[in-house]
Parts: sequence; structure tokens; C-alpha cells
Amino acid sequence: MEARGQSSIAAARYTLPATRLSSEDILFCIDVDPESLIEMKNTSASGRPFTRLESIKQAILLFINAKLAINPDHRFAYSALGKTPFWLKKEFSSEVESAIAAFRAITVDSSAGHADLTHLFKVANHEAKKSRSQNRLLRVILIYCRSSVVPQHQWPTNQKLFTFDVVYLHDKPGTDNCPQKVYDGLVDALEQDDIDIPKSLTKKSPAPDSATPTPAAAAVADQECVPVSSQ
Repeated sequence: MEARGQSSIAAARYTLPATRLSSEDILFCIDVDPESLIEMKNTSASGRPFTRLESIKQAILLFINAKLAINPDHRFAYSALGKTPFWLKKEFSSEVESAIAAFRAITVDSSAGHADLTHLFKVANHEAKKSRSQNRLLRVILIYCRSSVVPQHQWPTNQKLFTFDVVYLHDKPGTDNCPQKVYDGLVDALEQDDIDIPKSLTKKSPAPDSATPTPAAAAVADQECVPVSSQ
């Protein structure tokens, strides 16, 4: 009887069919505001602190190698954000050396200040159409570093053909910055009414007591990196 029962359990087991992961064209947009040169808490082997920009470069290289290990057909292109976005390496490539070459072209924009994402969305929309024609997906990853500048954008929601993710590195909340307001602006850029994003990433309501930090402010009290994602 036991053998028969075990056989029935084995026969009822479900196995997932093997599927191929979709090939992605991934467009990085790296913030080159002077705040990208602020030092992080982590340090190099020599004890020298990393700047945000150095940490971003390392993180991108790790991400690229991990993605290529999963699917070597993924491709990557690189842009930067001053007042508006501009290309660092326009051609999508699966070569890690392409990322290194793009990093060499990065210069910090001392006059950045205002940040407009409209052109980034227009470029992404154009590239997404080309990616779709090749049965590929386009993903845009914005890495943003400004603690008091809310990014602006003008782009109709019904024209978005790509996935948009954001990683936000910022200072702790203080009298000279407003990372919570910037965070809310980044969530707005993700157009949460039209995209299924995690509820934990929705905008935070003001706390009843002004002396009590918002949930988002409390969450970043000991860290400087907050991911904001459309998935």
C-alpha cells in the first residue's frame, strides 16, 4: 500500500517546461550631476572611499556579467544625464569592453541642476520599436544621484513600449535636500497608474506628526541606495 501511494505522489509531481529567457536591449542612463562624486560609506581595499560614480560603474559591470551569464544574447548601451540625457555609447553590444569604453567618456556636468527625462523617454521609445522588430525587449535603467532635484518629464503614457527601472542614490534627509520628494517624482516617472509596480514603491503619504520621519526617510537613514522599479 505504501509503495502504491508513493507511486501516485511521484506521478502527480509537476515539472516546469524549459523556457528560453527573452533577450533584452538594456539602456543605462547614468546621472553625472556633481552629486555623483559624493563619497559613499564603502571603501576600496586601500581604505579610500568610493564615490557614487565609481560604485555605479562597478555595479553596472557586475550586472552586465550576471546578465550575460544568464543569457549571452543580452545587449547594452550607455547614456548619461546632465540637464538632459546624452549618449555615451549608442550601439547596443554584448561586449563588456563596450561598457568600459563608455565609462571613459563620462565627465561630470558641473552645471547640471535641472533634470529633464523627456528626451530619454523619446529615445527609449524609438529604440524599443527597433528592439521589438527583432523580438527583443528594451529596458531602461536610470541611476539617479540628486537629493534635491525632482526630475521632470513630458511623455504620454500610452506611448511607453519599454520597461523603466530606477536606482536612486542620495543623501540623508536634511534641511538642504528633499530625497522623499525626489523619490516621489521618480515614482511618478514610472507612471504607476499604468504599470504594475510593487505597492511598496508607491508614494508615501506625509506623516501625521511632522517630527516623525516618513517611512521612506526612515528606510534610508542607514543607506544611500534606493531601488525604484517598474516591475
